[in-house]
Amino acid sequence: MGANSSSISELPENEYLKKLSGAEPISENDPFWNQLLSFSFTTPTNSADLKLLEEATISVCKSLAEKNPRTGNLGSLIKVFLSRTKELKISAECQNHLFIWQAHNALFIICCLLKVFISEMSEEELQLHFTYEEKALGSYGTESEDLIEELLCCLIQLIVEIPLLDITYSISLEAVTTLIVFLSCQLFHKEILRESIIHKYLMRGRCLPYTSRLVKTLLYNFIRQERSPPPGTHVFQQQTDGGGLLYGIASGVATGLWTVFTLGGVGSKPTPQLEQCSPLANQSLLLLLVLANLTDAPDAPNPYRQAIMSFKNTQDSTAFSSSNPHAFQINFNSLYTALCEQQKSDQATLLLYMLLHQNSNVRTYVLARTDIENLVLPILEILYHVEERNSHHVYMALIILLILTEDDGFNRSIHEVILKNITWYAERVLTEISLGSLLILVVIRTIQYNMTRTRDKYLHTNCLAALANMSAQFRSLHQYAAQRIISLFSLLSKKHNKVLEQATQSLRGSLGSNDSPLPDYAQDLNVIEEVIRMMLEIINSCLTNSLHHNPNLVYALLYKRDLFEQFRTHPSFQDIMQNIDLVISFFSSRLEQAGAELSVERVLEIIKQGAVALPKDRLRKFPELKFKYVEEEQPEEFFIPYVWSLVYNSAVALYWNPHDIQLFTMDSG
Repeated sequence: MGANSSSISELPENEYLKKLSGAEPISENDPFWNQLLSFSFTTPTNSADLKLLEEATISVCKSLAEKNPRTGNLGSLIKVFLSRTKELKISAECQNHLFIWQAHNALFIICCLLKVFISEMSEEELQLHFTYEEKALGSYGTESEDLIEELLCCLIQLIVEIPLLDITYSISLEAVTTLIVFLSCQLFHKEILRESIIHKYLMRGRCLPYTSRLVKTLLYNFIRQERSPPPGTHVFQQQTDGGGLLYGIASGVATGLWTVFTLGGVGSKPTPQLEQCSPLANQSLLLLLVLANLTDAPDAPNPYRQAIMSFKNTQDSTAFSSSNPHAFQINFNSLYTALCEQQKSDQATLLLYMLLHQNSNVRTYVLARTDIENLVLPILEILYHVEERNSHHVYMALIILLILTEDDGFNRSIHEVILKNITWYAERVLTEISLGSLLILVVIRTIQYNMTRTRDKYLHTNCLAALANMSAQFRSLHQYAAQRIISLFSLLSKKHNKVLEQATQSLRGSLGSNDSPLPDYAQDLNVIEEVIRMMLEIINSCLTNSLHHNPNLVYALLYKRDLFEQFRTHPSFQDIMQNIDLVISFFSSRLEQAGAELSVERVLEIIKQGAVALPKDRLRKFPELKFKYVEEEQPEEFFIPYVWSLVYNSAVALYWNPHDIQLFTMDSG
């Protein structure tokens, strides 16, 4: 960049950057700032270009960090930015492109500097850098002591108050990105930060009154999914000769303008992925997740989490609770639509989880929707493509289903929604199936995948809990869903027999040798028997509560009745087998009376007639199966690394050196 620079590789030698990071103090009123800020640069979005930018500017940033205690140039740059933001709202209304352009450029430089400073020094050292002025080495003034708070507050005001237009899109995005960078100190600590200086600024003082407005704006940014305007339109028109951009409007600003970046910048075609997404929506959602997962202060809860837990629908006219000053209203219909459309990303699924788990207003609204399939189908698709998803994304999707299945109304309604041609379900052509039956199929498929691949007990438990919650409300199960329930039981039965055989052989072998330790088959057997017990309880719950609604399950049960024989006398299953055994005996007898060579249609007809004839009092009643999701103790130990792994992998125009990251290993990220 610079008057004669044309590539990122020349940035370290750029005269303006060298002066900024040099030994000479620069007054905030110096004309130099007009020269420094008169450049055009479309921020790279792919990791390769971002890495190049990082490598090219690291020497400048380190030089400034070294010289800043004497020059105070970081503080001067920030004051220049703060002075220009005071007129931003009027500039947007008056279409003052030049003013917004330079304010954006100042913030872009600040963000680049902060990212390096935060990765290289402690928060205490960073705080000190904001206090240095043009004085003797190591001294600092009193006027600048709250410059961090002033900058943070200014960024929040910029996000919530500046209207989102083509000309303000870039600076709004940069403000969100800079707040993420401010909070990124967590990336460079293995332990969860509980006493962060930046957290304190954001959760009290001048920033606190903006809590609800910031959360609301970030949510609306996610809802609206505004795409980035075409490169260059936020400032100037592109020349048709293809030789870069010439800015007539800025020709009088400085004696030498920085040349346009061509690397990932104006003139390069955006990738199809970038064309289809909204950088501002993505970045806003990431910031929202980071803020919501900040740890509580010793003397006060996290206000951003409070805001997320308590906001209401715009159509809700009930009074706000005086105990929560951060409550606000938002359009739930728009929020629901965005949540349905964006579930392919981890961060959107995590937001949905947080809202369903923490905000009772959202949960009640979602469960009352008559188009619940629009939300459930994307969640099922995540689980169906379990091989392609990271484990955290799968867990979040599964917990969402578990939370939904806690509601009996949901469990009833999903069997009333009939779906046509589920194209992503490849095992079998499903031309017509209820949402409830599809949900059962996908959850069972997830269990089977887990049994053969990951063998995660937590995942097993949550899958079975969701099925158990639904079991009493099973209605008109699709024949394939009924078959898969029994097939899963068959698989578990075979696994049980295999482990039992291994345990027996191991025991026999150990009689002749006292040297080798025995494998812990007892624990394996115990786990499998717990799962088998759960499956029997799910089948029993369906038969006890809705036998006459599920002829296909009875048919599948009769077809594979030999599977259950070995469990009739097993001490762990005798009680739960009573009803299943009774149903098998009752319907087997009726089929024998009807004669041999019965068609499938005739068998189903006999089952339907028998279901009416079977006295309900003959089936033993068991306690209702109900499982409620309970968040683990210290959930921040899971969620904070997860959120920051999403930021690391998904944030637009942000790159961190993986060798510097301390919070998580790159494999888990």
